[in-house]
Amino acid sequence: MKKQVLEFISNLENERRRSDSEALVDLIEEESGYEPYIHGSMIGYGRYHYKYESGREGDFFVTGFSPRKQHLAVYIMPGFSSYETMLENLGKHKVGKSCLYINKLADIDLTVLRKLVKASVKDMQKKYQCASA
Repeated sequence: MKKQVLEFISNLENERRRSDSEALVDLIEEESGYEPYIHGSMIGYGRYHYKYESGREGDFFVTGFSPRKQHLAVYIMPGFSSYETMLENLGKHKVGKSCLYINKLADIDLTVLRKLVKASVKDMQKKYQCASA
């Protein structure tokens, strides 16, 4: 699976996005404990099954990222309400509901990103039965 991820990244046109993505592959694998895999245009780590009160259910990754043209999107699935202090110390970024948008890794503190990924994975593991892909 990791070989496919690295092939996917090698096809990125932007050299900085490619090198940042290569670094993120290893960083997130180390902190999550899951091997990376391709999930559409995203790179996922681990899997969990969700079911909403509406009855909608499915499977998704525990954490992951997408090397988009404008920025890197790192998926912090529990959202950010529990991680405000980490975000304050992260560096230049923006957030969506569960997406952390980073222009380039040089803009942020990688030690803080490691802690954020690790904490979010632990929170997901407390709430869901998480497994490797």
